Amino acid sequence: MRTLSIGQVARQGGVGVETVRFYERQGLLEKPSRNESGYRQYPPEAVSHLHFIKKAKEVGFSLKEIKELLSLRLDETATCQDVRSRAEAKILDIEQKLQALTRMKQALTDLTKACRGRGSVSECPILQSFEKQGEE
Repeated sequence: MRTLSIGQVARQGGVGVETVRFYERQGLLEKPSRNESGYRQYPPEAVSHLHFIKKAKEVGFSLKEIKELLSLRLDETATCQDVRSRAEAKILDIEQKLQALTRMKQALTDLTKACRGRGSVSECPILQSFEKQGEE
């Protein structure tokens, strides 16, 4: 079986060597065997695991969630519905974050409109609003 060095895996996976080590420590990549010199020897599948992790991160999954998805792949009792449920939960999470970001943007827009951009900092309505207690 052909093995790859950590540099080869990182390059082919489009990540840095430290990222490969980090994913290994986090349990996202299996610890590879080592040669007589102590160098890591990865199986070719490690590259596809890196692509999996990158793609899952791109659509918003956390490393913890990615680890769960990877373990589902190994679970013979898991179904596609198990994966779909996690994806639907992630969609809901993203929608909630978008709503929170929209509220933040609106609040900041309102504060910016209230500021004329003139006068001393001590009279800045933006900074003053941050000091008010009990109001949102």
